[in-house]
Amino acid sequence: MRALLLFKENINIKGTEMLEGIVRESIGKTTAKKLRRDGYLTANLYANGVENIQAAFKRGEFVRAVRKKETLAFPVKVGDKELNVVIQEYQLHPVHGEVVHVDLRIAVPGQMTDFLVPVITHGTPIGLKNKGVLVISKKRLKVRGAIEDMPAKFDLDVEGLNRDDSILVRDIETPDKCKLMDRLDVAICGVIKSK
Repeated sequence: MRALLLFKENINIKGTEMLEGIVRESIGKTTAKKLRRDGYLTANLYANGVENIQAAFKRGEFVRAVRKKETLAFPVKVGDKELNVVIQEYQLHPVHGEVVHVDLRIAVPGQMTDFLVPVITHGTPIGLKNKGVLVISKKRLKVRGAIEDMPAKFDLDVEGLNRDDSILVRDIETPDKCKLMDRLDVAICGVIKSK
């Protein structure tokens, strides 16, 4: 029998909303299908030196909590444990495009870990007036460091990009205690000639 908790959002001490879910006792295919049919998405919570937790969250509430978060990590409560987690990977349904499974890395303070930090662009490149198209090649960059030193996102200004210009990984500034793990000559975004 699986342990069910009431699903709701609470306000934790810091003022951010805490996402609550259920602990999955059985991790088989049939129970996962039943949970998905009931509107849940399955999740795996893990970190070095921490026991893995198989959990499930209401899909709509999870998506809302992720969209509202202002930092890279966000709080969740699974069973009697309150944890700060970071989205490491997610799987989408091939037909509907809905999130069906998510891997959440537990943010252990002081532990050096690789995190995928989102890249946000703003502005209109001048190359668009010269029959160019803005192409975003990397939506997330791999950064190694402790969670307390990690940036929430990389905000790139693309206003100065003309046609055939690009922003490379080496052009990104990172905090002192963090290191970019992607190759330095990889393009993050650029303006190419439209066909």
